[in-house]
Order: sequence, then C-alpha cells, then structure tokens
Amino acid sequence: MKTFKTLQWIGDINGCLELTDQRKLPVEFITLRCETIEQLFDAIKTLAVRGAPAIGVAAAFGVCLAAQKIDNLEISDAVKYIKDKAEYLSKSRPTAVNLFWALDRMKKAAEDFARKNSNTEVDDLKKHLLNEAHKIYDEDVEMCRRIGINGSELISDGFAVLTHCNAGALATAGDGTALAPMFEASRQGKKFKVYADETRPLLQGARLTAWELQQAGIDVTLICDNMAGALMKDGKINAIIVGADRIAANGDTANKIGTYSLSVLAKSHKVPFYIAAPSSTFDLQIQSGNEIPIEQRLADEVSNFMNLRTAPRGIKVYNPAFDVTPAENITAIITEKGIIKCPTKEKIKKLINS
Repeated sequence: MKTFKTLQWIGDINGCLELTDQRKLPVEFITLRCETIEQLFDAIKTLAVRGAPAIGVAAAFGVCLAAQKIDNLEISDAVKYIKDKAEYLSKSRPTAVNLFWALDRMKKAAEDFARKNSNTEVDDLKKHLLNEAHKIYDEDVEMCRRIGINGSELISDGFAVLTHCNAGALATAGDGTALAPMFEASRQGKKFKVYADETRPLLQGARLTAWELQQAGIDVTLICDNMAGALMKDGKINAIIVGADRIAANGDTANKIGTYSLSVLAKSHKVPFYIAAPSSTFDLQIQSGNEIPIEQRLADEVSNFMNLRTAPRGIKVYNPAFDVTPAENITAIITEKGIIKCPTKEKIKKLINS
C-alpha cells in the first residue's frame, strides 16, 4: 500500500536523514533533509515528522547525525558526547515513549561497543551506530506488518471502522499501527469503509489519514471530530482503531487528544475500541496513565488556522496534545506479538515478556 518513505537514511556514516515533511501534506508532497541533530530536533518539535514509532526511528538516526562530530575524540569521550546529544534530542517531545526507547537503545549500543572495543577507531563506532539505527528501522517495518496481520482479523466485510489522528505509514517506517490492519484487510480483498476524524487542532486525520487511505484506494469518509458520537448512535460504526504514544503497565493509553472521548462514546454504544501499538510503546515503568507526561503545545495551534486568526486576540487557550484512555475502556490492544483482550497489568507483562 505504501508508495513513499516517511523517513530514510541517505548515504553512509556521513550521510543525512530525509523525511517526508508532514506539515505540507496534503497540498504538497516534499522531503526535508536533516543534516544536523538540531535540524532533526526542530523537525520533531514542529511535527515535520510525527507519530510515536516514526519519532523513535528518526531519533535513532539522529544519534548517527550526532556521531558525525566525534572524529577527533577518544572512544570514551565520543560515547559521552553521544549520550549528551541523545539527552538533548529527548527534550523534543515528552509523551511518545518510542523516542526515549530508541535513544536508550542507541546509547546502550554505543556503551557496549566502546566497552568491548576500547582501542578501536571512532569510525567503527559510527558504523556500529548506523547499523543499529537501520536495525530499528527494519524492526519497525516488520512490527507494522505483524500488527496489520493480527488486527485484520478484527475487520469483516461490510464493516465501518472509525479512526482518529494519524497512525498510518506517515507515523512509522512501515504501514503504520492503527491503519496497518486496514491496509492488510484491503489486501485480503475485504470490502469495508473508514471514517476518519479530522482531529483538531492540527487536522492530522484530514490532512494525513484521509490522504493515506485515499492513496491506498480504501473507501474513506472524512468527518468532524464532534460527529463521531452521532455515527455510533445511528449504528454506523462497527469498530474503532486508534494508535498510541505511550501505554502504561496497567493498559492506560496516551494518544492524540480526543481519543478518551471516543472511548467513552464507544463504551456507551457498545462499539469495540481497539488500540494498535508495538511492544516498544509500552512503558512498564509507569504504573498507570496518571504518570504519563502530557505535552502542552502552543496556543496559536488553536487560535489560528492556516495563518488566519480564528479566535479573539489575547484569549486563553488550553492545548494538550494528548489525553489518556483508561484500560477499562479498551476492548483490546493489537501488538506485533498478538492481541491483548481486556488488557490488564498481568496480561500485558506476559505478552511483552514473551
């Protein structure tokens, strides 16, 4: 289904990271090249690249960008430099756990390599880090494929599926998380339709999800966020599938703002509510959703649209990027390792450790 690359490394150890600039879609399809870690920080912060898995993969390659500056350092100093730059990159967005997971993995890769090869050249460390980043990329592609296969069994002929925000190919290195089951079901020849919430305030559903599904030839209808409840009441929704940016040990899930409201509506109307996410999105160090940090974004995202002011000047604005859906509102979590029905701490731990 995917005909573009959300992100890719160009060249060898002295190369750069190329991103699909998601700020321009669907009007323009252009790419953005990040040649420094500072450029990547800005790309993540301003949502040129977004989606928890894609942010994690981009961050892994960001460590490779940082490693380009270690030529004149001893191995021990080079590792310290890498860790410092990884810490800097971790400040770009606070909620998506994949960012921290990928950076921790890259730091560990640097530390382990230096411990085993203390007398080696820094070029060898750079090559090792680039290989690790490519592994993270490849694993993400495979993760998406498996989530698609596992989740496709939840979509039947004639279904209408609702999704929120964007958790498709643009949010990952592969086919996506929430959209992967839809892409796979379409490959299997199933006939179904998708309703995509526009997803205020930045319209990721309208700009990105609707565009992706349309490109894939899937029957998609765009709706305003506040229309979802009426569709459920009229019996027009058979399932809801959304992504996740962080999942606590007990199954509480942080996702784009508005997801919690959908889960409440789904529970009231007895519509199955599914989360699709890789095992790397689980944060077993956080016991419940109360501990998940929620990113607060700029007021202009709400008070302006397309450079046009839509609210009075000086108005107070509350703009959290995410909310938390409690585990009891979630029918199942679709992962690359399998499906966790009625998620609990025990079920999650067993699957993640399998």
